[in-house]
Amino acid sequence: MSACRLCDAPLTQVVADLGATPLANSYLSPEQLHEVEPYYPLLALVCGTCFLVQLEAFATPHDIFSDYAYFSSYSASLLEHSRAFVEMMTARVGLGRGDRVVEIASNDGYLLQYFAAGGLDVLGVEPAANVAREAVKKGIPTDVRFFGSETARALAAEGPRPRLIVANNVLAHTPYLNDFIAGLHLLLAPGGTLSIEVHHLLSLMRNHQFDTIYHEHFQYFSLGTARDALARHGLKVVDAEVIPTQGGSLRVIACHADDNSQSESPRVEALVTEERDAGLRDLGRYSALGENLRRIKLDLLDFLVAARKAGKTVVCYGAAAKGNTLLNYCGIDRDLVVAAVDTNPHKQGLFLPGSRVPIYHPDRVAAIKPDYLLLLPWNLREEIMGQMAHIRDWGGRFVVAVPELQVFS
Repeated sequence: MSACRLCDAPLTQVVADLGATPLANSYLSPEQLHEVEPYYPLLALVCGTCFLVQLEAFATPHDIFSDYAYFSSYSASLLEHSRAFVEMMTARVGLGRGDRVVEIASNDGYLLQYFAAGGLDVLGVEPAANVAREAVKKGIPTDVRFFGSETARALAAEGPRPRLIVANNVLAHTPYLNDFIAGLHLLLAPGGTLSIEVHHLLSLMRNHQFDTIYHEHFQYFSLGTARDALARHGLKVVDAEVIPTQGGSLRVIACHADDNSQSESPRVEALVTEERDAGLRDLGRYSALGENLRRIKLDLLDFLVAARKAGKTVVCYGAAAKGNTLLNYCGIDRDLVVAAVDTNPHKQGLFLPGSRVPIYHPDRVAAIKPDYLLLLPWNLREEIMGQMAHIRDWGGRFVVAVPELQVFS
């Protein structure tokens, strides 16, 4: 990858080199255990001009998203976040019955269901047909295609253009970044509002969240870079805040650049200044992540090897993409962890990519009675520890590895 996908400047600065790994959401069936998995370089770089952190697109969006294993509705905390988001945005935009709301990457209808319950005209755009079918079962109209300028023109022609576009946890997922943002501009109604949520680059750097780097995340944003990217396509940021989801996300509110009805909140410049003060516009700041991820790797391996030698059993909770990055970067397999459990039935009975650890229903934990439960989706730590509190009955303990190794009783 020689040029930035946003501004075409040369790319030379490495942020993190995680070696070669399989696609983080390419779970294996029992039959596929006899096949060779494709591995791709997992290398993050930062542009010295626009400071977009990005990965080379070794696999196409069609390869990654056409049949997808992630279903948003299996996260209780995400559902609650979505319900609160809908309530907040309905009031902020002044949405009324019949107003159109479009969500890009609408998954299984986890968010639009709350807008629909309020009498709004909703439409999801979701490329994964298997996931979209679940949304349709909930009564959420869903257009199965990838989003970009061509799709936006088609949707705008089919009408009406939406008063609100929601693009939460999707801007990182397109290698065609400029075309995607151009599509947002084309589809948004005059006077409309755009809401974007992305994992915040500042959280990634401050808290060494290297396991959020995987192939389906083609880029990572600071507010400064997101503002510049939107401005290139006639959109302006009017508000922004850091929210706790995904271990620290950035919520950006934007509108058409010529919309004088919305003015910029002081929070925007304050957050851009905080990012600059933290060094996100200094290439030297990015080299530190490599040392931290090596420390996390060695600490986790030391713990797991010691546990294994002591006859202790470790089970992973959550067949999460970030967990697959962690396990594969660290070289962890069934020699060190005996199983993984996940509430998503679409993952149960499969095997984690690379490590080939089998995935079961969480009920399996009570049968195994592990000494340690390694929480791979560390951002859901409190939720999981509440759900799995019964492991304490046999002396089981919880472990997280990021941003540092911690053991909880």
